[in-house]
Amino acid sequence: MKAPPSRILDDLRRARVLVIHPRDDDGAVLISQLRRLGCEVNASWPLPATLPEGTDTVFISVEDTATDQAVQVFEGTNPAIIAVVTYESPTSLRAIYDLNAHGVMSKPLRPLGILTQFTLARYRHSYEARMTAKVRKLEDTLKGRRLVDRAIRLLIDEQGLDEDAAYRLLRDQATSERITMAAIAEDLIAAHETMSRLGLKR
Repeated sequence: MKAPPSRILDDLRRARVLVIHPRDDDGAVLISQLRRLGCEVNASWPLPATLPEGTDTVFISVEDTATDQAVQVFEGTNPAIIAVVTYESPTSLRAIYDLNAHGVMSKPLRPLGILTQFTLARYRHSYEARMTAKVRKLEDTLKGRRLVDRAIRLLIDEQGLDEDAAYRLLRDQATSERITMAAIAEDLIAAHETMSRLGLKR
C-alpha cells in the first residue's frame, strides 16, 4: 500500500535532524530549507562528540569531516544519513560507503532537491531497518528450530522416546513454564553438556 503524500510530509515534519556542515552558504541553504519544511533542526560544526538526543536524520559534509570519527559518533544511534559532497572523488566515495549513507547531495546546494533526498534517505533507512528486523527474526526462528531438533534427538537417544513423544514433552514443558520451546530445548542441551563434562552422562 502506497503512503499518501500527506503522510510522507508528516513523517518529514516529525524528523529530528542534525546538520553537520561548515557555516557557509551551502550550510545556510540546507538549514533554511529544512526549517521551512517544519522539522526540528540542529546544526553543529565541527563534528560533535555525540548526537543530540532523539536525532534520527543527519546531513553531513563528508569532505570536511573525519569519517572514522563520524562512524564512532553514529555508532549505536543508527540515524538516516545524507552525505553532502563537493566532488565525486575516491575519498568522498569511500566516505559515503563507510558511513552507509542513505542519500547523497552535491554542492552547490539548492533548495530544489533537498526535499527529495530527505524523503528517499528516510525511506531507505526505514526499509533497511525493516529488512534487518526480518532477517534477525528469521535467524532466531532457524536457531530455535535447530535447538528443538537437537533436543528431540537427545531425548530419543538418551531417554528412548520416539520423535512424537519427545516433541510433545518439550511442547508441554514450554507451555507449563510459559516460555518458548527453543528456551526449553536450550536448557536441556546445556544440562546435557554439563553432565557430560562432569562425567555424569550415562
